[in-house]
Amino acid sequence: MIEISGLNKSFEGGIKAVNDLNLTIADNHVFGLIGTNGAGKSTLMRMMSGVLKADSGDIKVDSEQVYENPQVKKQIFFIPDEAFFFQWADADTMKNYYAGIYEGFDTARFDKLLDEFNLKKGNKVYTYSKGMKKQLSLILGLCAKTRYLYCDETFDGLDPVMRQAAKALLAKEIDERDFTPVITSHNLRELEDICEHVGLLHQGGVLLSKDIDDMKLNLQKVQCVFADEGRREEFEKALDIMLHEERGRLHTYTLRGDRETVEALFAKEEMIFFENLSLTLEEIFISETEVAGYDVRKLITG
Repeated sequence: MIEISGLNKSFEGGIKAVNDLNLTIADNHVFGLIGTNGAGKSTLMRMMSGVLKADSGDIKVDSEQVYENPQVKKQIFFIPDEAFFFQWADADTMKNYYAGIYEGFDTARFDKLLDEFNLKKGNKVYTYSKGMKKQLSLILGLCAKTRYLYCDETFDGLDPVMRQAAKALLAKEIDERDFTPVITSHNLRELEDICEHVGLLHQGGVLLSKDIDDMKLNLQKVQCVFADEGRREEFEKALDIMLHEERGRLHTYTLRGDRETVEALFAKEEMIFFENLSLTLEEIFISETEVAGYDVRKLITG
């Protein structure tokens, strides 16, 4: 388990990158960190991996401090947004380098995955495209066999096919061993089909951190057309409305409550049209953050 409490980090010029951040990341599921550029995601990742020292606060992995703790760092592999490779290295050079650092590095699997991703091991890494470098970084991270894998914008630069392949690999790894990936992104849609828990960073702090399934169970999105529009305002008093959009006589509501309860309420009212819609992760976050007084659309799109 990763436990972060009261974390702060500033840079020269008084730039506050991380501001009194508190976060708990449970084991053996994919945790997503969403936020705009400058929200503090990369700085947080570097502190979580022990690359940067916090000004104040604690970061503990399995109850142990991370910074200047080699034993804990052996259980962490960090893939930064701009991954490091030796200038004239090929894939085999990087494999041998990391095999010398991580005792459990799976060289046979590395060779297999390299072939499956169609990466030529003899080619110099500097000749790879951005997406190919991302693929190589992920393969190295998975084959290091650490308990924790930190991926900073790892899917950025991958084409749709490679994105799905990468997500499948992460899911397979969780099924087979003790493994916890933490993935940052500025795109909620990118994380929707892989993350079980998502945290939203804003101005260096955690604005919201929730389990996706819990959010989906307790939020409903419905569209309807009332048979008697004059009864609408009275009917709405029985609803826990988070968002309401109106286009002519068509009303779209985002509501708190479980599906059965919400549908039972609407069943009591005469409707010309009623439909229960699926909520996207982005819509869930928009609803939750607007209630908290923020416009997540501005936070995400910058």
